Amino acid sequence: MLRYIQRRLLMLLPVLLGISVIVFLVMHLAPGDPALILAGPTATASEIAAIREKLGLNEPIYVQYWRFLSNALRGDLGESVQSGESVSAMLAQRFPNTVALAVAAMIVAMIIGLTSGIIAAVKKGSVFDSASMVTALLGISLPNFWLGLMLMLIFAVRLRWFPVAGYNGQWWTVTGIKQLTLPAITLGVQTAALLARITRSSMLEVMRADFVRTARAKGLSQMVTIGKHVFRNALIPVATVIGINFGGLLGGTVVTESVFAINGVGRTMVQAITSRDFPVVQGAVLLVASTFVLMNLLVDVMYAVLDPRIRYD
Repeated sequence: MLRYIQRRLLMLLPVLLGISVIVFLVMHLAPGDPALILAGPTATASEIAAIREKLGLNEPIYVQYWRFLSNALRGDLGESVQSGESVSAMLAQRFPNTVALAVAAMIVAMIIGLTSGIIAAVKKGSVFDSASMVTALLGISLPNFWLGLMLMLIFAVRLRWFPVAGYNGQWWTVTGIKQLTLPAITLGVQTAALLARITRSSMLEVMRADFVRTARAKGLSQMVTIGKHVFRNALIPVATVIGINFGGLLGGTVVTESVFAINGVGRTMVQAITSRDFPVVQGAVLLVASTFVLMNLLVDVMYAVLDPRIRYD
């Protein structure tokens, strides 16, 4: 297993290198000149030229990329064109907020998705089964921004159960939990719907297996058969969805953070794109992509833990 993890970590290097090339080229081919934005509308040509010289924008693009890459390897992602603040420091400050939101959303998704998926499989063909699958289809179809606004209107504006927007970064306090509840539901509904469908289909497939019939023939109760024999063997596709979607949640908080005014990486990325702050966009995309790749590695390692038949050595 250790050799497999080492081999996978080595394979991540060309992937991350490719991501850095794509991010750098896309940012530099996009319209807009950071020197013009930083200089302002009343700047003279000499002032703009001086800023371009200071930022290294006059150098060939491969020289700029090499400087970006070598600095990134040392943890230096440059400085924000707008504020002059270190991009690494900005992301380090805001990434915990994004992680807290993604974890809260995944908890909501797992509680709703796994519970409804298991019950729907056990009670196949019942009213609950039909209702949960229709609700899951509805959950997948609803756009995040619309759901967030509706939750905000009903539970924050009308009922005043939760704050309208904002997050103080303290998820362990009652105030922090209240601030995260509506954004977590908004972000977790689609994943919950997907988990419910995957869990149901995976459970039904395992329930038809011979070893489950044998377990029932031995006189094991329904709860023991489902919990010990069915659910564990149905977990591999469910774990895949959880792992990949958690990586997706970290990158998919852009809309939710903007709607609920949470100062995370997604909202920072949106603000940087609108102001053509290329170093911040590059750093944020690189951070989210790297996290997504590492989550995929974690999912592969989890396969061997969940299913002893899987060996990587």
